[in-house]
Amino acid sequence: MAIPINSDIVHTPPVPAATVMLVRDGLQGLEVLLVRRHGNSGVLGGVHVFPGGKLDPSDHAVDLAWLDRSPADCLQALAEPGLDAGTAVGLHMAALRETFEECALLLAQAATPAAVQQVRALTTAGEPFGTALQRAGLRPTLAGLLPWSRWVTPRVPSVTNKRFDTRFFVAAAPAGQLAEHCTFEATEAVWLAPRTGLERYWAGEIDLAPPQIMTLSQFSRLRNVAEVLDAARSRPPALVAPEPFDEEGCRVICYPGDPRHTVAERVWAGPTRLIYRNQRFEAEGGLAALLS
Repeated sequence: MAIPINSDIVHTPPVPAATVMLVRDGLQGLEVLLVRRHGNSGVLGGVHVFPGGKLDPSDHAVDLAWLDRSPADCLQALAEPGLDAGTAVGLHMAALRETFEECALLLAQAATPAAVQQVRALTTAGEPFGTALQRAGLRPTLAGLLPWSRWVTPRVPSVTNKRFDTRFFVAAAPAGQLAEHCTFEATEAVWLAPRTGLERYWAGEIDLAPPQIMTLSQFSRLRNVAEVLDAARSRPPALVAPEPFDEEGCRVICYPGDPRHTVAERVWAGPTRLIYRNQRFEAEGGLAALLS
C-alpha cells in the first residue's frame, strides 16, 4: 500500500509526542519492535511504526518521589533548550505509557505478570497510567529510556496532515514479557532485525514512514543491544527537522548534512535524503545505501 503524499501547509504547531524503539538480542543479532497501525488510523494507517503517541495531560500527573529519575535528569537527558523539567518528565512517562498501551510491554521495576495484569485492569477502568503503576507497587524505569533523536514535522508534512515534535527513545525490551499489539490501534507487533525490516520494505511486504526508514538504517550498523545503548549514551539526541521539496515531480525529503538542508552538519552516517518514487521512499543508491 503506497503512502499518500501530502502537499498542504499545516498551520498548527507540532504536537509533543514520544516514541520508543524497543530492542532485544535475537538469535541472529539485534532486533527492534515494530507495530503495524490499524488501516483506519488517522495517522499512518497500515504503516509499521515504533510504539508511541502524543503527550497526554495525565503524563504530568505523577508522583515525582516515585520515579527512579529526577526531573532535572530527565531534562538533561533530552538536552533541549527551552524545555521545562515537568514536560521532560511527561515525555518520559508518555513513552512508557504508549509502550504499554500499544504493545503490552511494561518498563517498570519488578514487573511480574500479576503486576502487569493489575496495571492493565486499573488503566482499563480509567485509572491514569502513573497512578496505576503506583497502586500496583511498580516504579517506572525512566532511567531505562535513552533519548536517541528528536523529529520535528515540517510545515508541509509529507506523509500526514499533522505536525508532531516527537522524542525518540531507545530501551532494552523487558525480560520475560511478551509483546502483544493493541487490537484497537494496531494489527501486528513484530520483532525484526533492522536489515530485515528494510529488506521487507524494499520488497513491498511492509510500509515504513521516513523516520522508521532512517532509524532502521542507523540500527543496521549496530550488532546488538549493548551497541545501541552505548551509541545513545555517547551523544545528545539528534535534532532532525526534515526539509521537503519537490523535484522533477517527486517529493524529496532532505535531512541535516544534505546539500539542500539548512543545517550543514550530519546527524548520522548514511543517506541524507529520501525520494518518493516507485510508490515508496528511496535513498539515493537504493537499498544498499540504507544498509551500507
